[in-house]
Amino acid sequence: MDGNELLGRLKTLGKIEDPNKDIHGLSYAQFPGTHCPLMGAAMAVRGIRGAYMMIVGTDECSYYTKHMTIHSEDWGGLAGRCVSVTIDQHDVTFGCAKKTEEAFSELLEEVTPEAVFLVTTCVPEIIGDDFDAIADSLSERYGIPVMPVHTEHFKCENHMPGVERAITACIRLMEPQPVGDGVNVLGQRLGRFEDTELYRVLKSAGVPVCAMIPSGCSIAEIRRAPSAKVNIVVNDIGMPLARKMKAKFGTPCVFFDKFSDPARIAEAYEQLFAFLNIEVPEELTALSEEAKAAAAAAKERLTGVPFIYGNTPFRCFEACGFMASLGMVPQLIQCHGISEDDRRDTEHILQCADPYITQVANIAPLQYIYDVLKPKLYLGHEYAARLRKKGIAIVHTDAGGGMLGYEVTTYFTKQLLAAAEEAEAIGKEDAQ
Repeated sequence: MDGNELLGRLKTLGKIEDPNKDIHGLSYAQFPGTHCPLMGAAMAVRGIRGAYMMIVGTDECSYYTKHMTIHSEDWGGLAGRCVSVTIDQHDVTFGCAKKTEEAFSELLEEVTPEAVFLVTTCVPEIIGDDFDAIADSLSERYGIPVMPVHTEHFKCENHMPGVERAITACIRLMEPQPVGDGVNVLGQRLGRFEDTELYRVLKSAGVPVCAMIPSGCSIAEIRRAPSAKVNIVVNDIGMPLARKMKAKFGTPCVFFDKFSDPARIAEAYEQLFAFLNIEVPEELTALSEEAKAAAAAAKERLTGVPFIYGNTPFRCFEACGFMASLGMVPQLIQCHGISEDDRRDTEHILQCADPYITQVANIAPLQYIYDVLKPKLYLGHEYAARLRKKGIAIVHTDAGGGMLGYEVTTYFTKQLLAAAEEAEAIGKEDAQ
């Protein structure tokens, strides 16, 4: 396989007009993702205390999810909060609405859940049963909130839509509330929000956290979520719920992802405290200066260092734009896609370079591209020993998944410098 031929399949960032058509993979086979949206829904419901998940699908889907949940204390073991409606050939032919209703009645003979997430899988979606209507009917009949969550895998590449849809379904639980001074945190995935800089700043400013959806909350907290003054969306998966809450309850939102550029972090903090009608805390000045100093020091050593971007906890194009501002050279960026929200970052990148764009993440054909582009750094998951033979060092970023705020900048620049130093050492070894 020829690396130049592989690169010939790709477009550079400046030539991409339609992200749905112009971003190609490095192989003709499409990688559908390690996990399907069913797993994503299970990950979301796991963090919602008092909620049951009823899966409607084949025995494989039921077994897969049950096997995963019985090993988690959050689910309550074998007799825990995950139950299944296993469909057969008869249900595929004549529909599975009646079986679902019977299973729901059977569940309520044993327990009284505070809410039930009714999760459909591929086959029920294909045969066309109306599970939105079924959920409404069950809610009305039993007086229990039943939220439909659709997790068909044939429409998406990974498990994230399942997380997003389960979060968004929580809007059905919410009720109008008097607005207080707190915040909701929507979309927390990695780490504990209580361990982040953002949480520490909010706590010192006396701002309470009302609900963290879905990373640790109760049904009662979700019901009261509209009492929050602001929604803080810390990942894209929380944005659909934030939009619905804005439309239904008027709750404003601030997008505060794992930004790495100090300027972007400052904007998020300023917007947040403006909505809260609170002066920006003085401690943020010191944190901002520390992050800017870390970036300035890193720029002196990283200017001109070429890199390939893979899979990290950070926002793909925002992180690449920040690295470009440090003088680094993006050669190839692997991504899930380009959205309108990325436009600001892609325009900034294009002021510095015009990297190739490909779908994340197929490291097998990348081996041939390394020989052509000759990067110094690789960001993401790869085999360090294999890269080292090609003169490339890995930038380790996983620990940044649990960070929010200026702490991301200081951590990220430290990791970039460490990897650049390693790449320089590798180059000296090869020269000898």
